[in-house]
Parts: sequence; structure tokens; C-alpha cells
Amino acid sequence: MASAVVAAIVLTILMPDSVRLGPNWLLPAIDAVLLVAIVVRDPGRIDDPFRGGTILLVSVLVLGALWATVLLTSHLINGGDETESAGALLVAGSTVWASNIIAFALLYWELDSGGSAARARHLREHPDLAFPQQLNPSIAPPDWRPRFFDYLYLGFTNATAFSPTDAMPLALWAKAAMALQALISLVILGLVIARAVNVFA
Repeated sequence: MASAVVAAIVLTILMPDSVRLGPNWLLPAIDAVLLVAIVVRDPGRIDDPFRGGTILLVSVLVLGALWATVLLTSHLINGGDETESAGALLVAGSTVWASNIIAFALLYWELDSGGSAARARHLREHPDLAFPQQLNPSIAPPDWRPRFFDYLYLGFTNATAFSPTDAMPLALWAKAAMALQALISLVILGLVIARAVNVFA
């Protein structure tokens, strides 16, 4: 998870200033401080006392990605500096798109079945997200648990197929989050590709 947060911070730094929330140092600094606070907490505590900090970090990442999506969409519709060059537009679009994938993967990771600490103790009989290994335990090793990469894969496939292809959303929050992510991805990819083709033409 920590490496995904670092990747999200790097993507935030790489975003064009025109689509980043606040000064260029603000979001990366907040994310870095929260990440350090989470990493240095006592990892031996079973009750995960700093889960509120993890949720806050994920919320900041999701907010930053959503803000960048809104601004990029506005610039694509109304015109903006990065929309005049196909190269700059593709870089901006892919950065915002990748940021959304990581942010939503972290959201799924932290909210599914009570969070990572709760899943480590035991898997719920009725999970929020149902992975194939949970639906058909015979295809998985004993005591299988979803790892962060499972949620990253979920975020990626939802952003590319605009629908669940691996884990099925069962809880209302999971359905709403996956629908929002698919809509965001559809808007970004559709508008960026259409504008880039127009610029190339």
C-alpha cells in the first residue's frame, strides 16, 4: 500500500499545475505527512488504532484525483493550456487517469470488509467486494485473503472496461464507488482521445 501512495504522490507532482488542487506542494506534502504518520505507528497493534489516518489519507488522494478530473474535463470542454498540444494533453490525461486508478484501489482496499486489519483477522461471511476466490474457494489456497494488488487490479479493470471484471461489488458503497470510477474513466478517456485526435487532425 505504501508504494501505491508514493506512486500517487509522484503522479500528483507530475500533474499540470492547471489541474492540481492548490499549490503544487500542498497535496504531496499532506499525503507524505499522513503516510509517514501511518508507517511509523506501531504495526503490532491488532486493533489498527490509526485507521482514521489511513481513511483520511485515502480521502485526500481521492479528492485530489476527482478535482483533477473535474478541472481536466472543464479544460477539455472550454479550452486550456494543456489541450492545445496532443502530447501535453495525453500526458495530463494519462496522469489524471492513473491517479484515479490508484486512489480508487486504495479506497477499495481500505473500505472492503472493514479494512485491511479486519480482513487479516477474519474474512466476513458477506464481504463488500466478492473476489472469485471467495465465490469459489476450491480455486484458491486455504485461508486466501485479498492483497493490495487484487484491489489495484480491480481499480485498473474497472477503469478500462467500465464494469466489474474480477471482483463483484455487493455493498451499496462498493457499487457507487465502482460506478463513479467507471464514469470518471469514461469521461477522461473519451474526451482526451477525442481532443487529441482533433489536435492531431
